[in-house]
Amino acid sequence: MKFVMAIIKPFKLDEVREALTELGVQGITVTETKGFGRQKGHTEIYRGAEYEVSFLPKVKIEVALSDDLADRAIETIMKTARTDKIGDGKIFVFDLGQVVRIRTGETNSEAL
Repeated sequence: MKFVMAIIKPFKLDEVREALTELGVQGITVTETKGFGRQKGHTEIYRGAEYEVSFLPKVKIEVALSDDLADRAIETIMKTARTDKIGDGKIFVFDLGQVVRIRTGETNSEAL
């Protein structure tokens, strides 16, 4: 089992969600967040004054997957979230040791 965490641009969320649903992913967790990578933010002008925006709005998607679905989900996120511009985001993949569904007590693959 794998835990996939992707940081993407907010306007790509619906497109990524639809693509993962078509792939057979049954549930995702989404968090609105802020951060920066190599671009280190940017400058904006507000009422004539220039100021630096250090943290850019991002969306974090988290999904637990079976091993056979993980690679296809990662590829789908990469294709769908890509804009070919700086700040497209990153995908982090972790091994899951155990999963438990609270309601039924099912474990591991059955809990996904």
